[in-house]
Amino acid sequence: MRKILILGGTRFFGKRLVERLLEDSKNEVTILTRGETSDPFGGLVHRIQVDRSQPEVFAQALGGTSWDVVYDNICFSPDEADQARRIFDGKTTRYILTSSLSVYDFSEQALTEEIFDPETYPIRYGGRNDFTYQEGKRLAEAVLIQQANFPVAAVRFPIVLGMDDYTRRLHFHIEHVRNELPIGIPNPDANICFIRSDEAADFLYWLGNSTVTGPLNACSDGTVSIQDLIWLIEKETGKQAVIQSETADAHNSPFGITQSWFMDTAKAQSEGYKFLTLSDWLPELVDTLNQTYED
Repeated sequence: MRKILILGGTRFFGKRLVERLLEDSKNEVTILTRGETSDPFGGLVHRIQVDRSQPEVFAQALGGTSWDVVYDNICFSPDEADQARRIFDGKTTRYILTSSLSVYDFSEQALTEEIFDPETYPIRYGGRNDFTYQEGKRLAEAVLIQQANFPVAAVRFPIVLGMDDYTRRLHFHIEHVRNELPIGIPNPDANICFIRSDEAADFLYWLGNSTVTGPLNACSDGTVSIQDLIWLIEKETGKQAVIQSETADAHNSPFGITQSWFMDTAKAQSEGYKFLTLSDWLPELVDTLNQTYED
């Protein structure tokens, strides 16, 4: 049996990862969460309920168990990364950190992994509240990749979309267009990349079975401009969007980037992974989501 631990595996693509892992009877899956969100897996998984912000309790809850793969979907600071690399020292043969497109600044060019190099990034310590989201993820990568005594891969995901997106970022746009509410979009021409939630889970599953280490970009093939995404929504809803460069905070687009922001996935593809094509699934997702609002 392969012993798999998932830190944060009860929502969105973490939940889908559990489902994907359970398809293989050779995987013994354990979910570690604070226990605030229920899961549908019943007796198919083991559970550890603990708050990772308490390192001693965290370590005690894990005991002396060793893991073939640890997936960390809830690491947002260098302190959390440092605790993890100490706690799992000698207890895992592979560690996969969920990181983010956010480690990069905006760019009109496709972003490659070497643009942000965690192996040379100066380490500073602190908790989640001490850094921006971008800096917290950068430092988490740096701590694990520079200092862990086990192999580490850091997956840089963009915004993840899906019917199961509890943050409702695409829902926001459909609801605003349907209700003819203003949407704050500073640069409609900016291009962005996405990944679908089941694709994100499949990529993590694939990575857990590979030997690839270091940072890896992961997104669907292709980009879409914010304007083209709005046009897709207009087509499905039959309504015209009210786009404003500035609006009240409550109406600012979750995709309201000031410049393009998209990744190059040549590294992952060279290792054998084949991504979905964005234009194949995004229109269908918009259509399916819009239908949930129909009477």
